[in-house]
Amino acid sequence: MVLDAEDVFSLGPVAAVAAIRDALAGGLDPDGDVPRSVIPLACGQGLLMPSEAGGWFGVKVATVAPGNAARGLRRINATYILHDSGTLTPVAILDGVALTTLRTPAVAVAACLDRLRALAASGADGLRLVVFGTGPQGEGHVRTLRAHVPVADVTAVTRSGGAAPAWADRHLAADDAAIAGRVRGADVVVAATSAREPVVDGNLVRDSAVVLAVGSHEPSARELDGVLMGRATVVVESRDVALREAGDVVLAVREGRLDPGSLVAMADLLGPGAAVRPDRPMVVKTSGMAWEDLVVAVAVYRQRGGRM
Repeated sequence: MVLDAEDVFSLGPVAAVAAIRDALAGGLDPDGDVPRSVIPLACGQGLLMPSEAGGWFGVKVATVAPGNAARGLRRINATYILHDSGTLTPVAILDGVALTTLRTPAVAVAACLDRLRALAASGADGLRLVVFGTGPQGEGHVRTLRAHVPVADVTAVTRSGGAAPAWADRHLAADDAAIAGRVRGADVVVAATSAREPVVDGNLVRDSAVVLAVGSHEPSARELDGVLMGRATVVVESRDVALREAGDVVLAVREGRLDPGSLVAMADLLGPGAAVRPDRPMVVKTSGMAWEDLVVAVAVYRQRGGRM
């Protein structure tokens, strides 16, 4: 079975978030994942991301080509192959770019869904969002948030600004003085950029806010500064992966701003009695793990009529 981008996106953000939360609640251990292989290539990186869980095995083969933007081509390309674990027979090939675009915001929202719902319940007209980055992940996070909580206002931010995308109310340049006020008033801040230096001033983020940082999986690149990481409850997919791959975490720890022992694993938030302090920002830092692709790929496959 070949599942193209339309097939993948037809699962929708609500089902994708549910698939992530159900997998973790059912006992899936993210630390059991095989670490991704990152292969330096002449014009970028190759990534291999295998995972086995729940009777399924899958692997994503992805490439990252920073120079493609100047060529008018996609920066990231990917293909996903899903297998039945019992026979190791391939059962589906999925569009890996669409899968990544769907699962990345699903993971971030799955981690903070209870906090988002509490924020929405305390407001009158919906949540206020500031989104750094107008690419597929910026749009995908707004779409996934809107599918779960009411959203009143969206500000998009990029280096140069420009016309507002269809999913935002305005589009500001990174040096616009109005951004500080927007961040101070934001309930949710999304960082979905290719930046290697912080794009969010951690002093501006309100104590009740949720910050989703998804742009980096390299230990030397960050979107959030040490000030914010030190103020916040920091939620990660896996402590080991975050301390190995997440520059936002690695650099804040190196600076002495963040205690690695304070990191909260996503799976722990879904257990009985789990809670995050409401008087501190909540940062969800994801690097992207293979189990997430597998869980969402299986959900897509089943929705399209596939069986083991």
